[in-house]
Formats: sequence, C-alpha cells, structure tokens
Amino acid sequence: MMTAKPRILVTGASGFIGQHLVRRLSERGYLVRAASRQPVIFDDPNVEGIALGDMSRSFAAEYVVRGVDAVIHAAGMAHARPGLPDAAYTAINVDATRQLARAARAARVKRFVLMSSVRAQVGAVHDGIVTEDTPANPTNAYGRSKIAAEALTADLLAGSNTQWTVLRPVLVYGSGVRGNMATLMRLAASPYPLPFAAMKGRRSLLSISNLIAAIEHVLQAEAARDGTFIVADSAPVTIADMIRALRKGRGRPSMLVPMPEAAIVAALRKAGKGEIAELLGGDLIVDAARLRQTGWQPAEATADALASAMRERAAATDTDRTRH
Repeated sequence: MMTAKPRILVTGASGFIGQHLVRRLSERGYLVRAASRQPVIFDDPNVEGIALGDMSRSFAAEYVVRGVDAVIHAAGMAHARPGLPDAAYTAINVDATRQLARAARAARVKRFVLMSSVRAQVGAVHDGIVTEDTPANPTNAYGRSKIAAEALTADLLAGSNTQWTVLRPVLVYGSGVRGNMATLMRLAASPYPLPFAAMKGRRSLLSISNLIAAIEHVLQAEAARDGTFIVADSAPVTIADMIRALRKGRGRPSMLVPMPEAAIVAALRKAGKGEIAELLGGDLIVDAARLRQTGWQPAEATADALASAMRERAAATDTDRTRH
C-alpha cells in the first residue's frame, strides 16, 4: 500500500495519456514528478516537471526515480509508424524501460507500472475475444517492442522490493487524443452524412478516465501486484455506435447511411489509410475480467465518454478560434 501523499514519477508526462494522468493524480493529492523529453512547466504545487531528454539513449534513470514511491512508465514510441526500423522501437520502448526498471529496483521503489498495449498481444484485428491467456502474437515492430518491454520488466523486478504491474489498454480516447481516433472525431465533427451504418466490426475502446482509474487502482491493489492486465471499457462498439455518440456530443443527429463495407475498406486502403480501414471494419474485442476481479470497474460508459470527449474537443476548438 502507498503511504500518505506518496510521490509518483510519471514518464511521458507531455503525451496524451501523461497529461491527463499528471493532472488527475495531482487532483487526488499525489505529489507528481512529471518527466518528459522537453522541459514542461506545470502551474501546480503538487507537480515537479523534469526533462529526460532523448530516452533512446542513456539517461539519468537513477536521478528521476530518486525519492519516489511509484513509477508509472507511460513514455514510449506510440503506435506503428511506417518506415521506422525495429531498432527505433527497441531503443525507446525496450532499452529505456530496462534502464528505468533497473533504477527502480536499485532505489527500492514500491511499485512500477508499465503502460503497454493490447498490440503486444494481437494485431489491429483479431477473431475471437482477447484475454491475457490469448497467445501473444504481435504483428508489427511496435507490438514486438511492447511484449519485449513487458518480459524484461517482469524479469528485472522479480524477487525485488519493487512490485510491478503491466497494463495493456486497448485504443484510448478522450480530449486531446491523437492518431486514428482523432481522425474519427474530425469526421464526426463534419456536417455531412457518413457511410458507416452497415459496418459490423466491433471494437473494445477505453476512455481516458477509465484508464486513469485503472492506474490508480493498481497502484494500491495487492491483487494487481506482479501481474499483466488488459484494460477496456465494459462493452465493445461498432463504428456506427462511435459516430452516434460523438455526434450526440455535438448535439447533432447521427446522419449515418449504409454503404457496402468492402467498398469503404478498399477505398481507404487505396488512399493509404489501412489502419483506419481496420479500425472501421475489423473486430478487436477484449475481456478485462482479470482486472475487474482485482476490484476495478470501468465507471464511465463508452457512449457517454465519447460524447463528453467530443464536447470538450468542440469547446477547445471554439476557444482557439476566439483567441485568434
């Protein structure tokens, strides 16, 4: 268990997950050491910002873990980027994790939480329901680097005073999200009908709020020590469900029309948008029962969280327009 007002190191503090996490932990009374590649100034007495520099090279891991009760390692090269060699993912997602885990062990840090990904286990689509017992078969360099980081974390911290937890979130969404989900939100923000009514693929998603609640939970839960857990909202959704929820957040009708799925997927692939095609049409359904059995529950429903994210996006866009 954590002591009163523990100090938590969060790496990747300037990223999408890291920014939300730093803010929420501070609000909950934690002292946060927010580490990012470049210096970030936080107007918050509970938050200490530090710069790590390039984590693909040697960095002062012993310094950044000094005096902390727990480490949440959320830094890394996110998602698959075309053209990058495996070595680039290894340097940031594997070698940097090794340095940090070794330093945490030497400093006798109480808890080490590694933010991994469901892509350490499966590809962008998968037949059947994915659990932690599904054989790991990552399909790209990003996934391979994540499963390697998981293995070395367990190996380096085994038998030490540092308890570890690996979290494998599915696609995370919320205010400020980037990548494919940001593209989908831009589509939903348009005033035009969208041809996704007939698409049947279902995907598990994870709201940023539910993810942060899971991180807070595993920091404290003895049942989550030295284990790996998939994290997801309660139920999978279709692309049509996502658009309905997002447009509800803008106060608009769904405006979905049917179009053959094969035609949509083919057009996206031809345009070089293969990952978006998989997001729209393929299944990736997980079961987070193992984490729920430790006492965590996803409090936020996907439809409500998507609508809230869209409202926050619209408010931020309106604010930017006002400033300019």
